[in-house]
Amino acid sequence: MTPNSTPSAPVRLVSMTCTPILRTTLVRTTLVCTTLVCTTLVFATACAKPATPGKPTVPVTVTLAELGDAPYQVTANGIVEPLQSVAVQSQVGGVLTAVKFKEGDEVQSGQVLFEIDPVPYRAALQQAQAVLARDQAQSANAQRDADRYAALAQRDFVTRSQADQAMSNATALKAVLDADKATVATAQFNLDNATIRAPVSGKTGALLVRQGNLVRSNATTALVQINQIHPILVRFAVPEKELQLVQQYSRAGAALRATARPAHDGAPVVGALSFVDNGVDTTTGTVTLKARFPNDDNRLWPGQFMPVTLDLFVQTGAVLVPSVSVQTGQDGLFVWILDDAGKAQLRLVTVARAFGEKSVIASGLSAGERVVVDGQSRLTVGATADIKTVGAAAKAPAAGAGKADGRGAQKAP
Repeated sequence: MTPNSTPSAPVRLVSMTCTPILRTTLVRTTLVCTTLVCTTLVFATACAKPATPGKPTVPVTVTLAELGDAPYQVTANGIVEPLQSVAVQSQVGGVLTAVKFKEGDEVQSGQVLFEIDPVPYRAALQQAQAVLARDQAQSANAQRDADRYAALAQRDFVTRSQADQAMSNATALKAVLDADKATVATAQFNLDNATIRAPVSGKTGALLVRQGNLVRSNATTALVQINQIHPILVRFAVPEKELQLVQQYSRAGAALRATARPAHDGAPVVGALSFVDNGVDTTTGTVTLKARFPNDDNRLWPGQFMPVTLDLFVQTGAVLVPSVSVQTGQDGLFVWILDDAGKAQLRLVTVARAFGEKSVIASGLSAGERVVVDGQSRLTVGATADIKTVGAAAKAPAAGAGKADGRGAQKAP
């Protein structure tokens, strides 16, 4: 080894030794800086406030409160009754020889329904007529004798007593003649009643006595039942408090309109009030009414139960809303409305009455205001509404609508 080579060796050793240390220091410094940056970012992220989400809109269906005519109606449950119901019975006895109709037929007044064996009644009539003819001859002869005796008595050819006896005999035979005429009339009546005719027009029921049976006069079992169903009646009862209005408007001249709704199809049948009972039922506090319907299409049938609506008068200029929009709360009835900004507001209202699918608002709501009819369960005061379906002209509130009292004018039907 040369002298010049000795000092160079340590230098090479230092160089080789220090390089890893510097590298380690740099790595550690980098890690520390990275950790500080990450920690700073974590603290910055943790200290930042999250963004507040906006309130979602509520989809609703709205319509406008409108002014319109509101009939004052009284609704009750009614039962259909025939205009007349007749149990056909025989007034004479005998064998039923013929039935001239089929069960369920429509029959007309005077139409032949049954025939009873007429032979004994025809014979009785002929006998009565013969007795009448005999007594007529005797009465005529007695009258002639009385006239002759009266003329002879005036000439004193016979005594006055004989003339009086002849007159008395003639008068007695006249009385017998009158009795004979009554017997003939009775025999004729019995013969006529051997042919049984329909007393009223209507629909026959089940045949209760068949051909060949022996019938008796005034029997407990009727031959057939006839119900007159053209026209027909519906009987129903209304509360006593409505009696004054019923009397008031029934005296106005025009017949009060009555509407019945059969359960099998629900389409209305229109008729008119025809009867108001002459007393109030003290047990139920109601008054019985009857309405008459033409029933040309046989939609009403005796014994049916159905709702009946009686129109008393029409209120004009009433504030009307769909009945589904009226809700019940702790403070009473209310509706949800939308203000000019589309915000939901709760409005307490007073409902006068309901008819059909609409309600008459007496106070609390103005015509033209937007009323929510669907989606009310998701609304809160001040919520923003998203109008999905609207009624006519319900997209914007109407201007110039004042508060309505819900009374309006009244006019008789």
